[in-house]
Amino acid sequence: MRLFFMVLLCLLMMACKPSDPVSAAPRIDPSKKEIVFVTHNGPSTYFLGNDNQPAGIEYDLAVLFVEEYFPSYEIRFVLANSISDVIPSLLKGKAHIAAANLTVTALREHLVLFSSPYQETQQQLIFNNEVTEKPKNISEVFDKQIAVPVGTSYAERLTALQKEHPTLKWFSKNHTNTESLLEEVADGLLDYTVADSYLAALMQNYYPNLDVAMPLGPTDQIAWALSKNTDPQLLIKVNDFFAKIKKDGTLRNLLDRYYGHNTRLNTLDVTTFLERSNSLLPKYVHLFKQAQNITGIDWRLLAAVSYRESHWDTYSTSPTNVRGLMMLTEGTADLMGVTDRLDPKQSIPAGARYLLKLRDTVPERIPEPDRTYMALAAYNIGYGHVEDARVLATRLKLNPDSWADVKKTLVLLKNPEYYTTLKYGYASGGAPVIFVESVRSYQRILEHYQPKNNLDLNPFKIAYAN
Repeated sequence: MRLFFMVLLCLLMMACKPSDPVSAAPRIDPSKKEIVFVTHNGPSTYFLGNDNQPAGIEYDLAVLFVEEYFPSYEIRFVLANSISDVIPSLLKGKAHIAAANLTVTALREHLVLFSSPYQETQQQLIFNNEVTEKPKNISEVFDKQIAVPVGTSYAERLTALQKEHPTLKWFSKNHTNTESLLEEVADGLLDYTVADSYLAALMQNYYPNLDVAMPLGPTDQIAWALSKNTDPQLLIKVNDFFAKIKKDGTLRNLLDRYYGHNTRLNTLDVTTFLERSNSLLPKYVHLFKQAQNITGIDWRLLAAVSYRESHWDTYSTSPTNVRGLMMLTEGTADLMGVTDRLDPKQSIPAGARYLLKLRDTVPERIPEPDRTYMALAAYNIGYGHVEDARVLATRLKLNPDSWADVKKTLVLLKNPEYYTTLKYGYASGGAPVIFVESVRSYQRILEHYQPKNNLDLNPFKIAYAN
């Protein structure tokens, strides 16, 4: 394996020679007015989200960068087949910048220039806790089957570990990615794989039997990569960009948007949700979809709100007399024209229309998805307290239009130092934060298993049986 990496390094270093026209970094051509990024498909890079629109933190960062520094230019993405193809594509001159969730490693630093890092992560060894006992130390996995995608930073880390522990065995796998290997572990087809901490947390929301065996080595930094013979001004612009978005809170907001909810649910939460998605959700899917048609709100978000409120128990009633699948108060029920809160045919569309009303009340200047997150918080605690949190955010020099900042001030509404100075007074502000983050997680699970307009009313049976 060490010989493999030495040969790989030599080959790629040869590809970097300025005399080789294939490896020449493309200049930004003012006549073409185009900035090209190379990336790969993945939940932390680039994917098609709802309505087939591009999404992913690398996609969002790239768009913001071009808008800021090349406002009259078009942006184009080259999608590599896998992460192992990203740097070779950059070295062959197919893109100006690689924005692909690249970990900064010693091997890669021989090949490319890295920007200042924008995220920190920890490599983790992942196993299936239903079929394997958690290892006490690294020696207990020496005889196990460990696989990682070829060309990843995980392979470099395992190679380094193998120097310390020569009996450690592992292999690189072609034509796969980390998500697929995590699914193999969840299905009992593979003993272990390695994943970054944020990706492991995300996948645990889909497969609650995935567990962390141990961290592997020190924390890593993630950054963009550029060819070593790129225009120096481009690297300066990239570093200025990351410094700016770190300072103004944009980066914090993006990281929260994609990863902020990943660790809210525990294994029991996910397991119970999947079980009830089999047994209870099929009874109400058509009502959630009808509510989507009425309001335009994704039925999976509505179902997630309902689950967080009532666990899809039609007769759910709180000590404060909040009732039904959408847990409507008497006042909200009257406002929405509901005569029987325990009737799902009334409760679900009423809850959806009320959530839409709250979202329409949130200032239009607040971008999505933050606008929806604040509406969800208002659904839980009341719009007045959300406005108080936004006022407090302004006072504390935070962004009142960013959910990542507003959720910090919501939890302060129980503190007399703050709530006595605000219009609506005391509130248990931690509750709406937990509510919103849980709803986000449940919605993400629903999105993972069922498309927005899939007519299958029981999509979880096969997935959960795995």
